[in-house]
Amino acid sequence: MTEGGQLMDAKPVVVGVDGGPDSLRALAWAAEYASTVGAPLIALAAVETPAIAGPYAMAGWVEPSILEDRARGMLADAVRDTLGEDARTREIVLRGHPAEALVAASRDARLVVVGSRGRGGFKGMLLGSVSQHVVPHAHCPVVVLPHHDAA
Repeated sequence: MTEGGQLMDAKPVVVGVDGGPDSLRALAWAAEYASTVGAPLIALAAVETPAIAGPYAMAGWVEPSILEDRARGMLADAVRDTLGEDARTREIVLRGHPAEALVAASRDARLVVVGSRGRGGFKGMLLGSVSQHVVPHAHCPVVVLPHHDAA
């Protein structure tokens, strides 16, 4: 199928967005790539919710729906601020660990794009890097944009 003379790929480019500067760079890169290849762009955020709810919830408990609303707001702001008001991006917020959400989304994706905070090696293993989990488990190619130090 074509749009404006450009071949459109039905499989989307999926980018993980958490609102941090590295994920915003990944969003911009993914948007440029998706535009170049004529693929749809999906910006994905994931919300981890505590396992305990109800009367046994810890003080400071926040309802999952409130966390999801905050994530939707963050994602909308990230897309608008990074790509502009007229960005043609599907925004999705899922419950669960970000790495697992991206792996699941990779089943139907052309490409998954993630940013890296630059915590490689042993420190990265301790921190449970999303990119370190997505790369070996994804069902499509993955682009990991390395941390960009402004200095």
